[in-house]
Amino acid sequence: MYFRYPNLSLNTQLVHGVFTRHGGFSEAPYHSLNTSYTVGDAPDNVNANHHTIKETIGANRLIYINQSHGTDILVLRKGQDALFENIPSADAIITNVPLFALMVQLADCQGVIIFDPKKNVVANVHCGWRGNVQNILERVVIRMKNDFGCIESHLLAGISPSLGPCCAEFVSHKEIFPDTFKRFMVRENYFDLWAISRWQLEIAGLKGGNIEIAGICTRCGSDLFYSYRGEGKTGRFGAVAMLT
Repeated sequence: MYFRYPNLSLNTQLVHGVFTRHGGFSEAPYHSLNTSYTVGDAPDNVNANHHTIKETIGANRLIYINQSHGTDILVLRKGQDALFENIPSADAIITNVPLFALMVQLADCQGVIIFDPKKNVVANVHCGWRGNVQNILERVVIRMKNDFGCIESHLLAGISPSLGPCCAEFVSHKEIFPDTFKRFMVRENYFDLWAISRWQLEIAGLKGGNIEIAGICTRCGSDLFYSYRGEGKTGRFGAVAMLT
């Protein structure tokens, strides 16, 4: 089972899905469609889960990264070999290669798909609160513009289920957040990270109407999605985007 964004789904040259935690092979506490090798799950189970996602999306390759809450961006171009000796460390992937399914692994952080229907370029971004602080979303938009000639106003974006304003508590926000984030504090110590991402995408040049937010809190909805804050030791669900 997976979810799709209505506006992104209107573009037949893009296949995407935010997969739930259900429909896989992993056992508790990773049950069942865990996509991460780094949380303690059996590698054979993760392999089977990746295969399930790859077959469901119809991909030739499933591309994923070693996410580090940084700002590194992996760019895959047509004609480039995507076979890696080691999994690249990055928090975003951009490609113009069809049938390469880009996957980010999530358990409260945002997975943000950014798609250019004019240039046929897609990005998938892992964006936690550290990603917001470092404004990785704007960095990705700039790379899409510089590397592929994308025009910001043409871009469409979808923000995945993630930690909602109901549960995004940051008691040390004065030390870790810039002053510009204060306007997004919904009550004492709680922040609307979805609104921060929307604001950062709009500042980067996207039209407000081109940004979709799932609006599902992973901690409140841990029956559907993994939540690190809610569960501690748990799996990671996959958000996937692919050009047809």
